[in-house]
Amino acid sequence: MTSAAPSASLPLQIAITTGEPAGVGPELTAQALAGAATHWPGAEFTVLGDAALLADRARAVGVDWAALLAHGKRVQVQHRPLGAPSQAGKLNAANGRYVLDLLDSAIDGAMAGTFDAIVTAPLQKSTINDAGVPFTGHTEYLAERTHTPRVVMMLAGTGKRPLRVALATTHLPLKDVSAALSVEGIVETLRIVDHDLRHHFGLPAPRILVTGLNPHAGENGYLGREEIDVIAPALKLANDQGIDARGPYPADTLFQPRYLDEADCVLAMFHDQGLPVLKYATFGEGINITLGLPIIRTSVDHGTALDLAGTGRADAGSLIAAIDTAVSMAQHRRAG
Repeated sequence: MTSAAPSASLPLQIAITTGEPAGVGPELTAQALAGAATHWPGAEFTVLGDAALLADRARAVGVDWAALLAHGKRVQVQHRPLGAPSQAGKLNAANGRYVLDLLDSAIDGAMAGTFDAIVTAPLQKSTINDAGVPFTGHTEYLAERTHTPRVVMMLAGTGKRPLRVALATTHLPLKDVSAALSVEGIVETLRIVDHDLRHHFGLPAPRILVTGLNPHAGENGYLGREEIDVIAPALKLANDQGIDARGPYPADTLFQPRYLDEADCVLAMFHDQGLPVLKYATFGEGINITLGLPIIRTSVDHGTALDLAGTGRADAGSLIAAIDTAVSMAQHRRAG
């Protein structure tokens, strides 16, 4: 259970987990926070990671880390020691539990009210699994650690009318998607999306467009009945509860301006139905948001980019956008 909201006059407290130590997370964090005073004057940042690693990766990309930390509480490090020395681009399973320790510390701080939001740099799922810890992703882990029965993954672009795509299912094999869809599950997903768009994004009446599952949204049942038996009944129930959700629309025609200009969010039925379009339109500036949690969590829309780690060629745009969104969401939550 989270603590009472802090005074609106206090700086927002944002935690950043630096993720896989062999990846680009540590250096992107340094690059993003180099402009913290200008970009986010109403926020203070706690960076979770190995202090020596952060200083080394910051130096590699030309960021004066010591000077950045010298400005009071604007940016500070919560040191967590590596499990083993880390080399850019070289995975080491001995650091799998280190990555989870960063995440656990951020979650615990947010649940206790110490942090108003957490921003997560990318991690390497294989490293955590190789360390002997079953792990499918940030989203599922956050749900488990916060005892949240259902969460929703939403990716979003930036700008005045950002494209937002939420998912009815997340990291499942395609053959398992149909069985994972239910009327109750889709209604609950729509409730979560509607609630969070209202309370964390300042949208008083969110408009949600919903895809079908099958080609041509099932072609009246000839190409599958999920639209008739599951999705359409879920939309009727959601509408009865005051949620403006429309569909199901064929996915191959939904993602065009004449539909998207009327939508605040699209709900896609599975991962690779909605996200390729969003990533094509926003890659490098897109963000990943976990809806339905008792805490605020945003992340980048890319992976660890091991081939770019330590080179200075990785783009911090997605992490900056994730921080922007975390700050904005925390402001909306604090304002009530």
